[in-house]
Amino acid sequence: MPVTCQRCGWQGEQAQYCARCGAGLGKSPAAEPTSFPSLPPAQPVPPPFQVAIRPAGFWIRFVAVMIDALVLLVAQGILFGTGWILANGTMAGGMALKGAVNLFGTLIGAAYGIVFHWRWGQTIGKMALQIKVVSMDGGPLSFGQAAGRYFATFLSALILCIGFIMAGIRSDKRALHDLLAGTRVIRL
Repeated sequence: MPVTCQRCGWQGEQAQYCARCGAGLGKSPAAEPTSFPSLPPAQPVPPPFQVAIRPAGFWIRFVAVMIDALVLLVAQGILFGTGWILANGTMAGGMALKGAVNLFGTLIGAAYGIVFHWRWGQTIGKMALQIKVVSMDGGPLSFGQAAGRYFATFLSALILCIGFIMAGIRSDKRALHDLLAGTRVIRL
């Protein structure tokens, strides 16, 4: 004979207790037991261990960018000095030298930002300050994410640096380029 649980609506054949919620069948919901009488009470399962993620705020990220700018300035100075030596210290090839230095300086800056974030999640400035760029699931960045994040920084700067300021305003400390690339910057 089919029976229906008054508490959860489960239907079964000739059962004394509900298979879904354990309520006694044929009794009113107020008088029914909450579990099987012969079973011991269930022990609570502790939640899995999770490490608290601490996002890196605006100022620590700003200092990391300043350290990176200094590193790139030194690299560009070395590049310019090398070009000056190759041009024998004359100004005859000055415009060509300046153009080449600017081109290679831009390429070095792009490669620095993309490759360091892709391979290690950190630039030298971020390494010095113990912060790291990770994907939203906490894993490493793909090459596409690293490149997208690099080029999205230009958008963050283009709108009066509001994209960078967002890292100081938002509770999750993500800047516009982080939102666009699906990344976040965390403290180690």
